[in-house]
Order: sequence, then structure tokens, then C-alpha cells
Amino acid sequence: MLSDELKKIFEIAKQKNATDIHICAHAPILFRIGDDLIPMNETVLTSDVSKKLSYDLMNNDQIKTFEDELDIDFMLAYHQNRYRINISFNDGNIGSVLRILIDNPQTIDELHLPSVIKKFTTLTKGLVLITGATSQGKTTTMAAVIHEINRNYKKHIVTIEDPIEYVHRNIKSVVRQREVGRDTKTFAQGLRAALRQNPDVISIGEMRDFETFKIALIAASTGILVLSTLHTISIDKVIERLVSYGSTDFEMHIRYLLADSVQAIIHQELIPTISGEKRVACEIMVATGATRHIFRKRGAYFLRNVMATGGREGMITMRQSITKLLEEKLITEDQADAILLNYP
Repeated sequence: MLSDELKKIFEIAKQKNATDIHICAHAPILFRIGDDLIPMNETVLTSDVSKKLSYDLMNNDQIKTFEDELDIDFMLAYHQNRYRINISFNDGNIGSVLRILIDNPQTIDELHLPSVIKKFTTLTKGLVLITGATSQGKTTTMAAVIHEINRNYKKHIVTIEDPIEYVHRNIKSVVRQREVGRDTKTFAQGLRAALRQNPDVISIGEMRDFETFKIALIAASTGILVLSTLHTISIDKVIERLVSYGSTDFEMHIRYLLADSVQAIIHQELIPTISGEKRVACEIMVATGATRHIFRKRGAYFLRNVMATGGREGMITMRQSITKLLEEKLITEDQADAILLNYP
């Protein structure tokens, strides 16, 4: 059971619309609000208080795992919120970071995502990747895609996540959610099992290793729609990132599998708006003969040229997305310039 002190912290964080809570020795409780870390009050936590608050978040089994592994990630549900929690040692002190999650997935429209993404939910096979740097809303976008399928189509959806962030309740589809470490040992093992469960859609929280990537490509090429996230800084870096999973001996094989399997890539940035909210700016690549040729033959730098002229197929560049946010007066010129520095 949560301590009264933690309940108070959670309540204040909710009132302030914080997205994260930081519990750290030699600092006050900090809330992530927009891009800034804001102190909850002026009270600086001692090492013992930071440890106690962190331990109060865990049950006995989690405490044992943490003391064995020195790190732990898990989910916690309290009232109407769910929290993704990481607890770790930092210079000998114990602290924690809590991401405050929305319990129910938002829709594609609620997230103001491009309407072309709805077309990807009608696909019956292939690989759809959602890419971006850390904390750019990739998981939220993937949850919205799953929710769109769930409420419109009669499908069997299997998700493999670490940890489960959004809970999907069966609407028209049946959604089976598996958490790595609790329901399956690894992403690769969970993915292999999913292939034997007669799935229509498989969602992989993140592709972290060659084994997972290889199985995902095989699934995508044999009549299953595979959704996954990937950490990259731009779409033109995706191919190199994926190819790097395997040895150079397998490079051409991987390129041809990718060319045949990838249906779309959504790359996104989460941008603070003038009003203090956040909006997604994204660029979208849709598989065409030209993009498949680039995947097979190297030359990822040509991808951006194809996207710039691929509007008819639903492609969007980051520059176009940022320009739209500017025209809607949601972001400033300085914000736009800062983002576009990374997008030639």
C-alpha cells in the first residue's frame, strides 16, 4: 500500500499536470512540466528519505529484484493513473523516476496525427515503424494505432511490451498484452510465441536486438501486420540502424527483407506549443517502388527527395509538418528553426 506521503506527491503532480516525478537524494521532489523540472517545494530529500520513498513504491518481490539487479522497471496503478517507474542506485543513493501515463489510449484524431496513419491500420501484412528519439511519444502513437484497429476491425492483436504502458480493452478486436519479464522472458521469445497464436497484428514495444528484428521481418513478410518502435534521430538513419543489427555478411539479405516488408515509417518529434501543451510533428515515408529500391541499393540520402515529392502517396516531410504547426500559430519561429536544424 502506498504511503500517505507518496499519495500526496501523486495528487500534487496531477494538479500541476506533470508528466514525470523525480525522487532524488540531495534535491527536492521534482516535477517535469513541459521542458522544465519544477520543484514541488523547497524541502531537499536526504539519502534516507529518497530511499524510503522509492522502497514504498515496491512490493517485497520487487525489492528483492532491485537489490539483486541494482535497477528495476515496473508499472504501478493508483486511482485513475498508471505510472511507469524506474528505481536505481545513483552514486550510492537510491532514487526513482515515475512517468505518469494516461490509462486509456488516445485516438489518432485526439493526438492530431496525420490522417494517412489511419490507412496503415487497414494493412493486413508488413512492417510499420514508429521512430524518434527518447520521450518523443512513440509509444503513445503506437497505442493510438492499436486502438484504431481495435475499435474498427475484428482482429487478434498481440502486444509484447516492457512494460505495458496503455491498457487496451477488447472492443471489436481481441487484444492480448504480454509484458517482458512477467508474461514472457524476452521480446524475441514473446514474438516467437505470438507467431503460434494465430495473430492478425503483432505490436513489439521496441526492437532491441537482431533476433527480435529477424523474427519481426519474417512475420511481416508472411501475412501479419507488425508494429514496432525504434530509437533513431531521423528517417534516413533507419535503414543503417536496422542493418547494423546483423553482421556485414547478412547486410544485403536484410536490405531485401526490409524492402519487401516495410510498409511505412512514422518519425516524430514532440514539441511544446505556445499554450504549454505538446503536439507531434512528424514525417512519414510510405513504401513505393522508389523507396523499396533505396532500401535494397543503399543511398538512404535519396529517401528525403522521394518523400518531398511523394505527397500523392501520403508522404510528409518534417519541414511540411513544422510549417503547418507554424501556420496554425501553435509553435514559435525559434522552435521551428531549432527542430529543422536536424532536417536538411
